[in-house]
Amino acid sequence: MDKYVITKKIAKAGKNAIIVIPKVLHSELQPQTLVKITLEVLKRPEAPQ
Repeated sequence: MDKYVITKKIAKAGKNAIIVIPKVLHSELQPQTLVKITLEVLKRPEAPQ
Protein backbone atom coordinates (compact mmCIF):
# COMPACT_ATOMS: atom_id res chain seq x y z
CA MET A 1 0.00 0.00 0.00
CA ASP A 2 1.16 3.51 -0.80
CA LYS A 3 1.01 6.22 1.82
CA TYR A 4 0.81 9.97 1.16
CA VAL A 5 0.80 12.86 3.61
CA ILE A 6 -0.64 16.14 2.34
CA THR A 7 -1.40 19.37 4.19
CA LYS A 8 -4.41 21.20 2.79
CA LYS A 9 -6.75 24.04 3.64
CA ILE A 10 -10.42 23.13 3.62
CA ALA A 11 -12.10 24.62 0.54
CA LYS A 12 -15.74 25.56 0.10
CA ALA A 13 -17.98 24.35 -2.71
CA GLY A 14 -21.46 25.79 -2.22
CA LYS A 15 -22.57 24.74 1.26
CA ASN A 16 -20.00 21.91 1.45
CA ALA A 17 -16.52 21.96 2.94
CA ILE A 18 -14.19 19.94 0.71
CA ILE A 19 -10.60 18.75 0.50
CA VAL A 20 -9.17 18.91 -3.01
CA ILE A 21 -6.81 16.09 -3.99
CA PRO A 22 -3.67 17.43 -5.73
CA LYS A 23 -3.54 16.72 -9.47
CA VAL A 24 -0.22 14.85 -9.12
CA LEU A 25 -2.11 12.14 -7.18
CA HIS A 26 -4.99 11.75 -9.67
CA SER A 27 -3.27 8.87 -11.47
CA GLU A 28 -2.72 7.08 -8.15
CA LEU A 29 -6.21 7.74 -6.76
CA GLN A 30 -8.60 6.62 -9.47
CA PRO A 31 -12.39 6.55 -8.93
CA GLN A 32 -13.47 3.53 -6.85
CA THR A 33 -10.13 3.57 -4.96
CA LEU A 34 -10.73 3.01 -1.26
CA VAL A 35 -8.69 5.33 0.98
CA LYS A 36 -8.44 5.98 4.70
CA ILE A 37 -8.44 9.66 5.63
CA THR A 38 -7.39 10.86 9.07
CA LEU A 39 -7.78 14.57 9.81
CA GLU A 40 -5.59 16.45 12.27
CA VAL A 41 -6.52 20.12 12.77
CA LEU A 42 -3.32 22.17 12.66
CA LYS A 43 -4.83 25.66 12.77
CA ARG A 44 -8.37 27.01 13.01
CA PRO A 45 -9.38 30.23 11.27
CA GLU A 46 -9.45 33.29 13.49
CA ALA A 47 -12.92 34.56 14.36
CA PRO A 48 -13.75 38.01 12.91
CA GLN A 49 -13.92 40.73 15.56
